[in-house]
Amino acid sequence: MQPYIKHLIVWLFVMPTAHHAHAETIPASAHRRSVAYGQNGMVAAAHPLAVTIGLDVLKAGGSAVDAAIAVNAALGVVEPMSCGIGGDLFAIVWDAKTQKLYGLNASGPAPASMTIDKIKPEPDGTIPLRSPQSWTVPGCVDGWTSLHQRFGKLPLARIMQPSIDAARNGAIVPRVIAGYWQNGTKLKDLPGLAESFLPNGKPPSEGALFKNPALAETYQRIAQHGRDGFYNSPTAKQIAALARQHSGFITTKDLATFRSEWIEPISTTYRGVTLYELPPNGQGLAAIQMLNILENFDLKKLGRASPDYWHVLIEAKKLAFADRARYYADPKFTDVPIAQLASKAYAKQRAALIDMNKAAQQDPPGDPRIEHGDTTYLCTADADGNMVSLIQSNYYGFGSGYVVGGFAMQNRGALFNLDPNHPNALKPGKRPFHTIIPAFAMRDGKPWLAFGVMGGTMQPQGHAQVLINLLDFEMDLQQAGDAARFRHLGSSQPTGTTMTDGGTVHVEAALPASIRQALEAKGHKIAIEDASFGGYQAILRDPQTGHYAGATESRKDGMALGY
Repeated sequence: MQPYIKHLIVWLFVMPTAHHAHAETIPASAHRRSVAYGQNGMVAAAHPLAVTIGLDVLKAGGSAVDAAIAVNAALGVVEPMSCGIGGDLFAIVWDAKTQKLYGLNASGPAPASMTIDKIKPEPDGTIPLRSPQSWTVPGCVDGWTSLHQRFGKLPLARIMQPSIDAARNGAIVPRVIAGYWQNGTKLKDLPGLAESFLPNGKPPSEGALFKNPALAETYQRIAQHGRDGFYNSPTAKQIAALARQHSGFITTKDLATFRSEWIEPISTTYRGVTLYELPPNGQGLAAIQMLNILENFDLKKLGRASPDYWHVLIEAKKLAFADRARYYADPKFTDVPIAQLASKAYAKQRAALIDMNKAAQQDPPGDPRIEHGDTTYLCTADADGNMVSLIQSNYYGFGSGYVVGGFAMQNRGALFNLDPNHPNALKPGKRPFHTIIPAFAMRDGKPWLAFGVMGGTMQPQGHAQVLINLLDFEMDLQQAGDAARFRHLGSSQPTGTTMTDGGTVHVEAALPASIRQALEAKGHKIAIEDASFGGYQAILRDPQTGHYAGATESRKDGMALGY
């Protein structure tokens, strides 16, 4: 019996956990899962096969980074609409040897020849989503090799071999991913998509075996030659050729010269925990701003069954996202006032704007000087105490829809603003505003939690809600993700205008009707939805024993598994 089958059998027969004494009374979901535990290592991700591949890498002596790369490569095979080597990557790594956090920004820039005047915008003034004009240089592979060079233990070829085998021999498609795959039908006429992702002309159904031999060949070159196996290879030539054929801009030189950047995480404190995020061009700062604002309210006293609790969360989100739309951009090209936006004093000023009786209909940004995203998030931890929080994405489902070498090219460039005066304006060599954000939290100066919530604008909203569930309501790691969430959608986007109509608050059906009605009475537009609330994964380290607890998104196919 193959190792991952054994792991699956064990996982399927784990009994649901008992409710924590402080868990919410609002039902979170129809199915509950246990917290997973491990003495020597832990992996949490959105597909069981990817998790078992990562765990096998840990058991073979690999580091948490080795396992993270292996899991990400596997997800590129089994969850290709959400992630893959045509996209970007961000990571936060806790290194037990140096007792330090390291941040990696592996998001690629606009090509050197890509300028605003060359873009034929959509009627709404944005860059076409399903077009090579939305391509930025894919940073994933350089992210893998940068992480591996610094923190890897096993050879890259060993790490990638299970994913090469899965791409060549096939992997079974689970239920939720099969549902996401249906959107590929709308893109069937785009170059390469049907050939790679629509076997027999249609998306694979739940339980079907999916193979991707072209991706196996691409992975093989990366396994043998590292970053050059992608950025200086036949794959690079294919990307550049496809760009030339369809009015794109990426060249082989753009690919060959790209390098990831090691960066310092930014942080804030909340209820005795220090939350770390990566700075812009990502949106992690929005989670920090939300929590700083919310720290001014006694959320535990309000309680999750109170409409005022949900109202405060929604209003704090609006305030943070107004600043996100106005200020977040590539700091190499614009002055982003990160320290001021992240300050407690500024958050107190913003918190004072919240009217407890009325929903804000507009969200102008403050002055700190006085989405339909498809993403995958994963986390890993090893026996030495190293932990990885990693997120990787194509942006929209199957990215731009243009496929080479068995993978889709991302459309992250669509997040540029075409107003030359906007901080996030398109410029050659500039990285676009980014939605994908990994998170990490420390407690008493020790590594405590690697976590993330995938899903476009849901991500900072999800980060804040998870930490509030853990710290204000003392939920266990799995309950913190299972608990009913909200997702506010307004028009405060780095590509567009500020909100003028209050936006829409999407909630899960588990949120009682009485709360929904009370929120509507305050002026919120409420929509009930059972999807698009993100994809949570988390690993928590016990500071006394060093043992790990893991949790996974109950709304998706994945699992957490330790040993």
